[in-house]
Amino acid sequence: MSSGTRTLISPAVLARPRGRAVYWTVLTGVVLLFALAFLFPVYWMVTGAMKSPDEVARTPPTLVPEHWSTTGYADAWELMRLPTHLWNTVVQAAGAWAFQLVFCTAAAYALSKLRPAFGALILGGILATLMVPAQALVVPKYLTVADLGLLNDPLAIWLPAVANAFNLYLLKRFFDQLPRDVLEAAEIDGAGKLRTLWSIVLPLSRPVLGVVSIFALVAVWQDFLWPLMVFSDTGKQPISVALVQLSQNIQLTVLIAAMVIASIPMVALFLVFQRHIIAGISAGSTKG
Repeated sequence: MSSGTRTLISPAVLARPRGRAVYWTVLTGVVLLFALAFLFPVYWMVTGAMKSPDEVARTPPTLVPEHWSTTGYADAWELMRLPTHLWNTVVQAAGAWAFQLVFCTAAAYALSKLRPAFGALILGGILATLMVPAQALVVPKYLTVADLGLLNDPLAIWLPAVANAFNLYLLKRFFDQLPRDVLEAAEIDGAGKLRTLWSIVLPLSRPVLGVVSIFALVAVWQDFLWPLMVFSDTGKQPISVALVQLSQNIQLTVLIAAMVIASIPMVALFLVFQRHIIAGISAGSTKG
């Protein structure tokens, strides 16, 4: 530790046994409190589905189920047709992610490296859409989708997802910071613009592509209003809409179990790709 670094606790205090003991005790306590604050709601939801309906509604609530039972999860899986709605959500989210990644990446690369005419004006117009409230775009989007005959079609989710100004700008800012020497070397070697994008830019952009992918998937997975409007067919609705539409006359424990099951894919996605997410955020904050 350099002499110019200022810390809350001096190195001299940490060198003493008592100082180290107090430091680690306080640090452990703070970490445990934060972990409890974040994990307790998850524990409450998971165990709530294992209680009886009477126990869930009891006041004061019980911290641990009196009789552990997984029938709530089994009932949710069958009664609410979760496999169908989860598959619908996966199809809609995967398609929106693929469309968004292809078109936003191509547009960001063009604006960043190809420098088209009126590129700054185009970028300004794209960023101006961020100032428009999302609610103001619902009716025009719905009328457009209805005129194209895309109601009850996954394209009604995929195509509007392409126009994501935030992700496009995030990609452009990252592309702006890529070293020009590498791109010029590829050009000297005879690589065209498309080959440079595929072989040089995309491999270097894996961190930010991971972040954009998470944003795209989570946005579709948790969206409720737009899928509710475009999917009148119950069999094609995603999980976010189905949980509300099918919650009538369903026991509370079954509904809680369905919510737990619906949240598992996003939690698993984060746990699997957390290194890429953190690397992308770190790269964006450093390069930005």
